[in-house]
Amino acid sequence: MTAGQLNRRVSVELVTISDDQAGQRIDNFLATKLKGLPKSRLYRLLRKGEVRVNKGRIGPAYRLQAGDVVRVPPVRLSARTGGNSAEPSASALEFLAGRVVFEDKQLLVLDKPSGMAVHGGSGLSYGVIEALRASRPDCHYLELVHRLDRETSGCLLIAKRRSYLRSLHSLLRAGAMEKQYMTLVRGDWQLGKILLEDQLSTHQRRGGERHVEVGAEGKASASRFRPLQSFSSATLMEVSLLTGRTHQIRVQAEAAGHPVAGDDKYGDPVFNRQMARFGLKRMFLHAHSLAFEDPGSGEWRAFSAPLPEDLRDVMDRLEGGA
Repeated sequence: MTAGQLNRRVSVELVTISDDQAGQRIDNFLATKLKGLPKSRLYRLLRKGEVRVNKGRIGPAYRLQAGDVVRVPPVRLSARTGGNSAEPSASALEFLAGRVVFEDKQLLVLDKPSGMAVHGGSGLSYGVIEALRASRPDCHYLELVHRLDRETSGCLLIAKRRSYLRSLHSLLRAGAMEKQYMTLVRGDWQLGKILLEDQLSTHQRRGGERHVEVGAEGKASASRFRPLQSFSSATLMEVSLLTGRTHQIRVQAEAAGHPVAGDDKYGDPVFNRQMARFGLKRMFLHAHSLAFEDPGSGEWRAFSAPLPEDLRDVMDRLEGGA
């Protein structure tokens, strides 16, 4: 073992799948169970039959059922120390713990900070979900209910039971969850309160980066935009999402002629530089509230996250004209 690595031995483990764990693919289950194990090695374990369910071989697409007994083989995990560690630091875990808005046995609501991805990948060793799993080793199930862009801050739902995740996904598909954002857009918004409906198409660009465009072949997307406050060169908006497409608010705002401030992908570079002089250092997009009828109890549940200090400071400077 080199000085830059930490190796730890994991012994054979037999895991009985609970109701909340049922329904997920075996490869996803193993990725959570064996944190830090490269995916290529994980699939090799499955091909060689070292992972077994009810003493039999299974493929990576096998979906676990309640009562299944999974044999998790002994593997050697390595994690590099330093900035590229696959495990979040203690300070990162503490910081995230301070941003929990609500938590019970079924749900965790987080005020996600800007700059932190919801999950690892694309060069990121970890994201919100990996950090939460690391901070709650006794919690058998944690999954994202929905996603926020890396630069977007605000309310993020994490399910703590698979049955609850399925119920919330049903609400999202039915458009029965209220999701409201606050954003700053270019110029003086003259459209009033308006429902924007567009067809959005997602394309893969060089390097695997996604780019979304308005096009006749796209998926139906709807957002309700409402102006809240006007400034000399920008307007603060409240946006209610009626559908949940990739980059929906950003693309629809740009198509309406009012791109989001600080948006490097769909925004206006000249406007972004202007807003930078008012102290804006990231995209001005914040998920400020979520509300829905609880699928189990029928209780109305509403959560909110205040506009972050960095965005409030930009607002103050815009109001002062400085």
